[in-house]
Amino acid sequence: MIEPFVDGQVRGGDNISFGLSSYGYDIRVADEFKIFTNINNAIVDPKNFTNDSFVDFTGDVCIIPPNSFALAKTVEYFRIPRNTLTVCVGKSTYARCGLIVNVTPFEPEWEGYVTLEISNTTPLPAKVYANEGIAQVLFFKADVECDISYGDRKGKYQKQQGIILPKL
Repeated sequence: MIEPFVDGQVRGGDNISFGLSSYGYDIRVADEFKIFTNINNAIVDPKNFTNDSFVDFTGDVCIIPPNSFALAKTVEYFRIPRNTLTVCVGKSTYARCGLIVNVTPFEPEWEGYVTLEISNTTPLPAKVYANEGIAQVLFFKADVECDISYGDRKGKYQKQQGIILPKL
C-alpha cells in the first residue's frame, strides 16, 4: 500500500519524524516544490490555474514566502485498497510554526504520489525540510467495500507521478 514503507517511527538527531506510528503513517515531503509567487499579478482561479504562478525548486530546504504556499509531493507512493479511506493532517511540529498542510482524502483505489499544499500563515519566510516528516495519514477501514471506487470512476488524479496542478 505504501512504497517505500518504513515499519517504525524514524526519529532522532534533528530530523522531523516519519514512518509507521500508532494509528497512522507519517509521510515525508520530497525535494521537489512549486512555490507560489504573484510576479505576474495573476488571479487564483481553480478553473484556469496556470503554472506561471509558480517557481519550480528542487532542494533539501524550501523557503515558503510569508502568507504564501508551496505545492510538493510525497516521497511515498500510495495504493489505497477498495475498503479503505484516508485522511491526512499536518504534523504538529510544522503546525506550531504556522505552517498548515492540506491534503484531500485518499479515496478507495486511489493510487499515486500525494500532492501536498503547504501554507505559510505567518508574516515571515518559513522552512520546509525535504525527505523528513510533513503530515500524518490516518486509515479508515470500512466494513464493506464501496460500490464505486476512485479507480472505477477513473479519477483525474489517478496514478499521479509529480506535483499536479488543479484539473477540471
